Amino acid sequence: MIEPPETVSGHVAPGFEPVAAAFRQNFAAEREPPDLGAAFVLLRDGEAVVDLVGGYRDPARQDPWTRDTLVNVYSTTKAVTALAIAALVERGHIAYDTAVADLWPAFAAAGKDSVTVGQLLSHQAGLAGFREPVSLEALYDSEARAAQLAAQTPWHAPGADTCYHPMTFGFLADGLVRAATGRDLRSWMSELFHRSGEADCYLGCPRTEAGRVATLVPPPAADLSALANAPPDALAALTNPAVTAEAAATKAWRGASLPAANGHASAAGLARLLAIVASGGRLDGEPLLGEETLAGLCRVRSERPDRLLQLPLAWCAGLLRNTAGLYGPRPEVYGHSGWGGSFACADPGAGIAFAYVCNRMGSDLVGDPRSSSLCRAVYECAGLDL
Repeated sequence: MIEPPETVSGHVAPGFEPVAAAFRQNFAAEREPPDLGAAFVLLRDGEAVVDLVGGYRDPARQDPWTRDTLVNVYSTTKAVTALAIAALVERGHIAYDTAVADLWPAFAAAGKDSVTVGQLLSHQAGLAGFREPVSLEALYDSEARAAQLAAQTPWHAPGADTCYHPMTFGFLADGLVRAATGRDLRSWMSELFHRSGEADCYLGCPRTEAGRVATLVPPPAADLSALANAPPDALAALTNPAVTAEAAATKAWRGASLPAANGHASAAGLARLLAIVASGGRLDGEPLLGEETLAGLCRVRSERPDRLLQLPLAWCAGLLRNTAGLYGPRPEVYGHSGWGGSFACADPGAGIAFAYVCNRMGSDLVGDPRSSSLCRAVYECAGLDL
């Protein structure tokens, strides 16, 4: 059974009907999980050719999802963080091939003196998880967690292996930006992406925007039996501490700056920012990233089986290149996905960027069936003329 048609609304340009069909199908009872509330936006050359919302912001189905609904998008936040750091590369504050310790001397501890910024952002620094016990509440102090990681001994030789950094990526990015600019990443992102128009994407959630945040519905309890033989860094990344979906509803989580995990965004806001990659480095028509910086952002820096995700993934400087087919059939797509199902990506060759957000969380770490079906549908569209 599909949700009643009146719960899905928006705009679909001729030739993009397959996306609308896939979006509606995601509300069907046979979908696992079926959407409760969701939004999808597809931009082509900066113009919205698909802009759809459906369902409800809350489990009681009292508040309809609207175009300006925000939701915690977990690791999709990393794509926005990567863009913010790229803008600092463009301005000369940071360079991808520079040693992190040249900007952040404390980071040189325990044999990390040669780790480059590019390695740090592509999950090769050996810092996927904390060695010492860390509470969930301790994550809300980003500066302290960055200092802890700077002093920590890496789990493996930096650059010799890759292990996805679910939470620590954000603390490392924040520490890097503080060291390079003297300011925190959240204030830089706010200045950068809200300077023209409305990004509708925030680190944490400002109190002024709390009234439009959707309630997350947690996924089924995860089966952790596969972690029994996981490498110690992968195990630490997922369990020290264990992050719960319920935490996202707390004032502490929303008030914190977690550049890996607590971005609150609309689909329109995410698509607008990923369009920077699809439009040659321009934001709302204005130059943001030059050709060299954009190439550095999108250059693959690690392509090997990931110790945590157990897939051969192509990591760039904070973005994922689509060699695993997560975002449709074309490898020349760059983006990131988040726990629960959200994603945002860009295809420079097609001049498109698209994003999906939802509040009923799925349990897949990668390859949520709802996002996969939307990505397949995008490339079935006659309007793309690929």
